[in-house]
Amino acid sequence: MTSVAQAQPNIALIKYWGKRDHVNNLPAVSSLSVTLESLWTRMSVEFRESGGPDTLQVNEADAPAMLKRVSHCLDLVAGKQRPGADVISESNFPIGAGLASSASAFAALVVAAERELGGVRGPLDLARLAGGSSGSAARSLFGGIVELTAGDKEINVETVCECADWPLEVIVAITAKDPKPVSSGEAMVRGENTSPFYSSWLLKQDDDLRTARRGVVDRDFAKLAAVAEHNCLKMHSVMWTSKPPIVYWNSATLSCLETVRALQSDGLPVFFTMDAGPQVKAVCLPEAAAAVASALENTPGVMGTMQSSLGPGARPVETE
Repeated sequence: MTSVAQAQPNIALIKYWGKRDHVNNLPAVSSLSVTLESLWTRMSVEFRESGGPDTLQVNEADAPAMLKRVSHCLDLVAGKQRPGADVISESNFPIGAGLASSASAFAALVVAAERELGGVRGPLDLARLAGGSSGSAARSLFGGIVELTAGDKEINVETVCECADWPLEVIVAITAKDPKPVSSGEAMVRGENTSPFYSSWLLKQDDDLRTARRGVVDRDFAKLAAVAEHNCLKMHSVMWTSKPPIVYWNSATLSCLETVRALQSDGLPVFFTMDAGPQVKAVCLPEAAAAVASALENTPGVMGTMQSSLGPGARPVETE
């Protein structure tokens, strides 16, 4: 049998950047994110009765660079004495380009592997396993607005607002499609070791998270917008002040920020955020979505846009 699962990427509003435990891949800070609906990754897993190494195809091409992380994740789910596995990954959005493709991939992978094994572990246990390979993948096990609490020994993850309770929209402006030059994992280590701003980043994160959580509870869009933008810029400041510096932005990224600022000046409820990549995500209330999407589509340098509502957590899917 082959088991298939689907997961959506999540976009952090209060960011995860840095690790407190590199061996177990535990994040240094807690975070808050939104799980998307329209973007997805599907992972199929089949454990072979015969021996042999794991295989991995991503969008119909062999992916040897990713295979080691996939094998490690399968070890976490099935144990190191497991049989070899054939894994196929398919995504409907650019991968490795700052759109949280690893989050959706590893979230889907643990669900598919667990189903293939006939296991019964729930979303939190699977989130902890996914987080062992990709820190942000833990959040994609849950839908809506999701909070990840970083503990010294393990993480906790929960949905703090269901999709229907605050139906936000996210418009993604694609400003580059090539894989980013520095992986998130490498960039985090560089920031931890060399940025003078990293200690301040750790110190202020809990304050930002409390403010954002209150914004979600009160449905206070302006409060959430202000703290999310500030938190995003602080994370990128850690990258910029690393040695050597890491700058994922391009000219179209800056143009998109100017577009969002102009929309805000016109009174539209929208704010920006960016992960470790050049893509700009504009979060807005539903009534503003059409205007935001149109403005970003017409921003110089934007290659295209994708729009998504908030979506569900990772889950098994049936194949035809």
